[in-house]
Amino acid sequence: MSKIGVHSFVWSAGSSRDDLERALNRTHELGYKLIEFSYLDPRQVDVAWLAGRIRELGLDVAISMGLPPEGDISSDDAAVVARGEEILDKAVALTRDLGGTKLAGILSSAHGKQERALTRQAWDTSVSALSKVADRARTTGVTLNLEIVNRFESNMLNTAAQGMAYIADTGASNVFLHLDTFHMNIEEADVGLAIRHAADKIGYVHIGESHRGYLGTGSIDFPAIFDALVAIGWNDYVTFESFSSAIVDKDLSLKTAIWRDLWKDNVALARHAREFITLGLQTAQLKADLVKQAHLPS
Repeated sequence: MSKIGVHSFVWSAGSSRDDLERALNRTHELGYKLIEFSYLDPRQVDVAWLAGRIRELGLDVAISMGLPPEGDISSDDAAVVARGEEILDKAVALTRDLGGTKLAGILSSAHGKQERALTRQAWDTSVSALSKVADRARTTGVTLNLEIVNRFESNMLNTAAQGMAYIADTGASNVFLHLDTFHMNIEEADVGLAIRHAADKIGYVHIGESHRGYLGTGSIDFPAIFDALVAIGWNDYVTFESFSSAIVDKDLSLKTAIWRDLWKDNVALARHAREFITLGLQTAQLKADLVKQAHLPS
């Protein structure tokens, strides 16, 4: 059975010690097993303290991020590519220092709507740079999980199949897919089939609704998604991600177009999400077990 995580932005977009402590405690109290943080600047956060608190609460941790334009590793400017590699190396180090093994997000290009189509040169430049980061990350035990996002947030990896082609080009054993139901609902021909097709290359999964709010209140076919996760034997983390204008991170809220207040009570939201995911996966497993039973006469 999969383990369930939650993104810290359900709790707060702040990075003060009080904000982080509150996020950790609520994650633990509601029965989540992993907390995901968007990249935290070690110059502003006591990483050793945070790692200690994560261990004390028995939580796992993941880090996610999106590369900025000035660190776009698909750029035709070598200095920008070098800066992107440096940003990724620092994120790998942060993940390691917090005791995590998963760096996820938009790692292959800049996060944001692009104004021109992807070129082969940009693809090859990105693959080359990420391969170098992956080589350095291998010694830390950290995997790079490439988030497959919608067309308005990247012009490079919009489908799981594109992500698999990218991974093949890197030739790296520690690069995987980060699949997100919100994005897949926009771009994939069939989300369940895409999950099945990508099975052995999936490293991390985000569960989010079509409008980013309460699970089950949008247009995503979650039973099909849970069926697919059970079918491929997924037993790693699925992390609940939800955004509302009630909690604003200036950079991410603008890039992901969070204009509406989809919830105010984040405790009720997170409790509902954990129960929804747990029941969805349990139901999918019961269905899978049932179709395998022959029901022969005694």
